[in-house]
Amino acid sequence: MSVANPGATIRYTAMRIVIFMGSLVFCALLVHFGIVPKGLGGSNFIWTILLALVISAPLSFVLLRKQRDKMSEQLINRVERAKDKLETSRTQEDGLTQ
Repeated sequence: MSVANPGATIRYTAMRIVIFMGSLVFCALLVHFGIVPKGLGGSNFIWTILLALVISAPLSFVLLRKQRDKMSEQLINRVERAKDKLETSRTQEDGLTQ
């Protein structure tokens, strides 16, 4: 995996972070201007983070569908290669003991 072409997992994670950060800024602005009520007491920061999580989760689910599928394919391929290596190793060991 090179820096110029990051893997699907890294790209998906980076995109999720960007969507969350955008939601966090958006929610902070809504709370700051009084469009959304502030949290009780000193819970304003936690309220803003929770609101950003609630907004960013469905956005990520819808907007990153293709990227999530690519990541899934990449992970499936890695698991299959690991299974093949394990099976090859196992058959080599069986051949030595017989």
